[in-house]
Amino acid sequence: MDGEIKSLIKVWISAISSICYCYFFVVRLPVGLFRLLFLLPMFYLFIILPLNLSSAHLVGTTAFYLAWLANFKFILFSFGHGPLSFPSHPPKSLLRFISIACLPIKIKTVPSPKSHSVSENSTDPLSEIVMKLPRPLLLAIKALLLAILIRIYNYKRHLHPNVVLFLYCCHMYLALEIVQAMAAIPARAIPGFELEPQFNEPYLTTSLQDFWGRRWNLSVTNILRPTVYDPVRSICTRILGKKWAPVPGVLAAFLVSGLMHESLYYYITRVSPTWEVTGFFVLQGLCTVSEVVVKKALGGRWRLHRAVSGPLTIGFVCVTAAWLFFPQLLRNHIDERAIREYSILVDFVKQKFLTLPPPFMGQP
Repeated sequence: MDGEIKSLIKVWISAISSICYCYFFVVRLPVGLFRLLFLLPMFYLFIILPLNLSSAHLVGTTAFYLAWLANFKFILFSFGHGPLSFPSHPPKSLLRFISIACLPIKIKTVPSPKSHSVSENSTDPLSEIVMKLPRPLLLAIKALLLAILIRIYNYKRHLHPNVVLFLYCCHMYLALEIVQAMAAIPARAIPGFELEPQFNEPYLTTSLQDFWGRRWNLSVTNILRPTVYDPVRSICTRILGKKWAPVPGVLAAFLVSGLMHESLYYYITRVSPTWEVTGFFVLQGLCTVSEVVVKKALGGRWRLHRAVSGPLTIGFVCVTAAWLFFPQLLRNHIDERAIREYSILVDFVKQKFLTLPPPFMGQP
């Protein structure tokens, strides 16, 4: 564990040093291909840095933050777009620049009005209760649920395989939200930083469009929209018109998400891609597009009650995840590795921070 922590520190020192290079030098270059050329070494560095780690949790998280989110943000930055492009050159705060570059955060651009997805749920009693709870309390409840899940794994051999897969779905959601919330803590400490939540209670979803577009892992949604969806939609508008241009944009975003998840699987498993997880996201994209087309065709004349559409959506995502998302991880025993890492982490914390020093034995 000590060696892995040292490797993690070295990886992030290298990453932050590269971001400082962008802050002090690259930001002064003209936007476009010329600036992109000077960022190519950093793109390569961010791709290879996670390979220095072996822990499933650490390599997966680092690859997600650097090889995916940071690289996509710097691609936008090359052309003067995205969250790293500030009116002042260079940006006034280095800490702000580093935080936005390498953390899964999005700064609120307007004062905290309730999102439209919340207002849509205002007629649902459960949604009203959840939305009234303070966010720290919700995160504490989710951390407790994750701890209970980890304890349940001790009895995994007595559970039906489908029950275990459902627990893995819950585990992935809880772990992702907690880890991303913890990663955002340094940014929240910066004065003037008001951040949007990375998740918007996906278990309250009403449709696939609602789940993927407004609730699940919004840091991905926020980076795929300007890098993939908007450019594809803009190009297709000239060919297909405004009505149908969003369709290829949505499909392209899901395809890119699948390919990036495929790369994350390589970082974690170090085995050749099987393209199952890409198939999972392509399937989600096709079904989401079909759902949107049907909604437009019906024109709001008929709609399933949320008590039906919500469980159907969650059920569809979980069943297709068991079919396409999890198999590669299970074949390579990543689930067992991840569970062991929790025990290693607990032992490490006990050894480093909770073990009392031996009593002082004075000489008579």
